[in-house]
Amino acid sequence: MKIRSIIAVVSWLVVLPMQAKTANDSIQSIVDEVIWVVGDEAILKSDVEAMRLQGQQEGIRWNGDPDCAIPEQIAVQKLYLHQAAIDSIEVTEAEISQGIEQQIEYMVSVIGSREKLEEYHKKTMTQIRAELRDSYRDRQMIQEMQRQLVKDITVTPADVRRYFANLPQDSIPFVPTEVEVQIIAQTPRIDLEEINRVKEELRDYTDRVNRGETSFQTLARMYSEDPGTARRGGELGYTGRGTLDQAFANVAFNLTDPKKISKIVESEFGFHIIQLIDKRGDKVNVRHILRKPVVSQEAIDKSLARLDSIRADIVEGKFSFEVGATMISDDKDTRNNNGLMANVTQNGRTSRFQLQDLPSEVARAVDNLKVGEISAPFQMINDRGKTVCVIAKLKSRTEGHKATITEDFQVMKDVVLEKRRQEKLHEWVVGKIKSTYIRVNDRYKDCQFEYQGWIK
Repeated sequence: MKIRSIIAVVSWLVVLPMQAKTANDSIQSIVDEVIWVVGDEAILKSDVEAMRLQGQQEGIRWNGDPDCAIPEQIAVQKLYLHQAAIDSIEVTEAEISQGIEQQIEYMVSVIGSREKLEEYHKKTMTQIRAELRDSYRDRQMIQEMQRQLVKDITVTPADVRRYFANLPQDSIPFVPTEVEVQIIAQTPRIDLEEINRVKEELRDYTDRVNRGETSFQTLARMYSEDPGTARRGGELGYTGRGTLDQAFANVAFNLTDPKKISKIVESEFGFHIIQLIDKRGDKVNVRHILRKPVVSQEAIDKSLARLDSIRADIVEGKFSFEVGATMISDDKDTRNNNGLMANVTQNGRTSRFQLQDLPSEVARAVDNLKVGEISAPFQMINDRGKTVCVIAKLKSRTEGHKATITEDFQVMKDVVLEKRRQEKLHEWVVGKIKSTYIRVNDRYKDCQFEYQGWIK
């Protein structure tokens, strides 16, 4: 039933199910109130209070009166989600799971452990994941919808110069301190015995499934070291070849029998076994179990010692850092660019980083270096989840300053581009409000809203 057809019946009140606080508490009904209706979606007073509480926890400051700004923000989100459904915008289960795991890992790092996180929320990890899922999916859908709406917006150099020529001096953006960093990385050698141990585990998993003792999904949930897929029984979701590790993709796309399990596959993430679920066009859906060999401390110490010798040779002038990065480094993302790290953002690719945008270990290593100096060796986990040992060179440091058209053209271009995008999104929301059924509780009719047209 459409929400607009039942408003008269509910009279703006929704009675939620009866709930008992404890065995000794009396059972009481919880009454919630519908304060806005956007299309066929109701916004409840409890939705607003939940967002208000989240904002307090995250230190969010609302523009204007929170009693007006919060329900308006929820309403705008519903407009984007409605359009995303019309345009068939999708977020894969793999993306959702990976994002949720990243959120959980961050929360664990802040609070100290998974046990403390469960105790704080008074929920199990399964319940926490379930609660995060819908909100994370909605955020991703909204972001993708916004990207689609602004994807064709561009600015020219003339646009940038014209915009900043008319900008008051006190409105010129401040550019935070930025650095350029080069690295040389060494991947500690994994003992053959450890590799054989991992392979033997994967062979055992295959044998257990083939004997009918258990299912692939069960083993993936229990043993896979890919947190993004383990809880789904190892399922990746429909994925194109280009988004997968090449070795993994070569095997996954050649599978034809869902009842058979692949041979052991080595990728840049570790060792896998794979089971086909389905193929659809140029995409494949498979399950996998990932196992990562453990790097011994002895191997790490050897890599750190080798990097210390390499650093000494560079300092003594035997060869340059750039030559070392090209000839010695194991980091495939930087070795073809003299070790220079790349910062990939939605606005493009640059070699400049603010310190908070660097991996934390790299940021700490270069924070107190002078330009041209090389850090002591250190270890870190790279973006593929592997332990690597690194030395870093501070190539350049640009101290924080007000942007200039000659030195910071890209920064200024990004400012103008973002302004154009926000103007486009604002215009779209106002247009969407005009074409959408909206009803707002009378108490909000005196609000100063960011968007026009809510009150009809």
